[in-house]
Amino acid sequence: MKQTYSEAIAKVFKDEGGYTNDKADPGGPTNWGITIADARMYWKKDATAGDVRSMPKSVAEDIYRKHYATPLNYDYLPAGVDYTVLDYGINSGIGRSKKVLANVQLTKKDPKDIINAIYDERLAFLKRLHTWPTFGKGWERRCVEGRALALSLADKYGKLVPPKPISTEVSQGTGIVAVIMASIAAVYEWGQEHPIAVVSGIAGAAFVTYLLTRRAEAHVG
Repeated sequence: MKQTYSEAIAKVFKDEGGYTNDKADPGGPTNWGITIADARMYWKKDATAGDVRSMPKSVAEDIYRKHYATPLNYDYLPAGVDYTVLDYGINSGIGRSKKVLANVQLTKKDPKDIINAIYDERLAFLKRLHTWPTFGKGWERRCVEGRALALSLADKYGKLVPPKPISTEVSQGTGIVAVIMASIAAVYEWGQEHPIAVVSGIAGAAFVTYLLTRRAEAHVG
């Protein structure tokens, strides 16, 4: 949820640190946690190691918000779970983060249970990587501290309910508008030769709109 984001991203930057270019790191030149591949994809198509080194923090902030937090539905996740998924996505890819969250949610409903299950899986996954001997100590610390922060966010903001994804409401609304417009067009065309049909057509369109609106409200609620 939005209320946790400032604390979450502050921890991300603390963990990621500044510029690195470790030969053992497949990400290559990296700054603020943004690899050269991400820099070229979201910032400069021809970014060099020098560009990555001098990357403004604001650029990294923008990338994290638009290309990590937003695709992961950060604002619509429970407090603590949001940071857990974001940090996993930054560290190991948003695809894996989404998949793990979906799998955990099949059996866990309480936010704290979800947080703990994801961190358990994350640490187990990292230990299987061939780079664990090189980066394992830092990754383990990140998981320990991250879990603690996530649980504290769950405690701090747990009474707040995240909003439902806008996409659901928009898709429902779009469908309703489409039906209304189609109904009006049909009524108008038919009414050119059959004026009486206009009245019944408008009534029918209104009734259909009412039913769809009630259905959308029930679905969203």
